[in-house]
Amino acid sequence: MWLLVGLGNPGSGYARHRHNVGFLAVDAIAEAHGFGTWKGKFQGKISEGKLGRDKVLCLKPETYMNLSGQAVAEAVNFYKLTPDQVVVFHDDLDLAKGKVRCKVGGGHGGHNGLRSIDSHIGAEYRRVRLGIGHPGAKELVHGYVLSDFSSEDKEWLTPLLKSVSTQIGLLLDGNEAEFLNKIALSTKPVVKDEAPGKAPGKIVRSARTGAGDTV
Repeated sequence: MWLLVGLGNPGSGYARHRHNVGFLAVDAIAEAHGFGTWKGKFQGKISEGKLGRDKVLCLKPETYMNLSGQAVAEAVNFYKLTPDQVVVFHDDLDLAKGKVRCKVGGGHGGHNGLRSIDSHIGAEYRRVRLGIGHPGAKELVHGYVLSDFSSEDKEWLTPLLKSVSTQIGLLLDGNEAEFLNKIALSTKPVVKDEAPGKAPGKIVRSARTGAGDTV
């Protein structure tokens, strides 16, 4: 069995926020593979289905981002899962728009949703990092992650979500490299982020604060 967790904040006001791309990812997976209707459970919304022979549970915590671990822990404990059966989809400021990376374990990078999950089930679960780009300065992060995707973002976001949902079986089968390769081939990541007041094409990075996480 697999638990696929999308991170975000609940409610229609947050639905298209950049911070909610994890929700959008599990929505796309559930829809693409004909999973069941979303229903309330484990302090969140769940949708159940199968990928190949594996039972899969998609979970969108409704505890708000900073307390995501509470919902994840309830599902993990109920099904007696181990962290290696958990895959978490989340936004990543340090990846260019449309890029995807995976890792198991490691630090939370200032992401409050990951920090909460780490505190409840440990850090040895798989994270699928979905790049949303960086606004260019630390003080802009809060407004950026808690704002809707722009109309221009649809150019990379729509194919990204479609590819993630189509190729998810590869990841669950242990073919991470092929999963990432097929996503890269089917999307057009934005490789340069322009920051206000900076010359076009110059990449500007700053540390993630987690200030965008809403409680």
